[in-house]
Amino acid sequence: MYKNIKVIAFDADDTLWVNEPYFREIEGEFAKLLSVYETENKINQELYKKEIDNLNLYGYGIKGFVLSMIELAIEISNTKISPEEITKIINFGKEMLNKPIELLEGVEEVLKLLQTRYKIILVTKGDLLDQERKLKKSGLMKYFSHIEVLSDKKEHNYERLIKFLNIDASEFLMIGNSLKSDVLPIVAVGAQAIHIPFHTTWIHEQISKEEENDSYHTISSLKELPILL
Repeated sequence: MYKNIKVIAFDADDTLWVNEPYFREIEGEFAKLLSVYETENKINQELYKKEIDNLNLYGYGIKGFVLSMIELAIEISNTKISPEEITKIINFGKEMLNKPIELLEGVEEVLKLLQTRYKIILVTKGDLLDQERKLKKSGLMKYFSHIEVLSDKKEHNYERLIKFLNIDASEFLMIGNSLKSDVLPIVAVGAQAIHIPFHTTWIHEQISKEEENDSYHTISSLKELPILL
């Protein structure tokens, strides 16, 4: 089913390198910081709601995450949050931005192999500056002929990308960890997708069992990809 593939697109966060666990770690630190005002479980719930409410304004990424934490801290504390605590929240974000890049197993070996047979591109969403920073620190930039940082990964985003690449949808293959963003929209536009689950997934990226289907392959590791192709 992959014999016509000309372009393979890779998601970045939690497909090529570790990302989501850092958000969960900071969520825990944030909840502890505000635990004098509310229970940690309630803080986590309200933070998720705040992030979703702010997506249209801030988009995806660490900066929007930090702004949502600050906004929620002001609300939950009834404006009693101190400048020192606000500074701690800002520093949470800086800590995340300065995290080293931890590549997932087999990433560079697979990219090096597939580069000789296909056009390899990176398709991710989030903050442009942050994603460019991570890509540069990863040492993987040399394997990609094109980098696309999208505001979101909906069907129309992929359709526009495929048109830009001047290929048929059947010649495009997307590899990623999110069924909601990397797989289902792709198969909906007539392209191919392969799902590589990651052990930590943001609630917003999760789907129901009813949404799952048999229109894509699932593999447990990127190292299985060359064999499948």
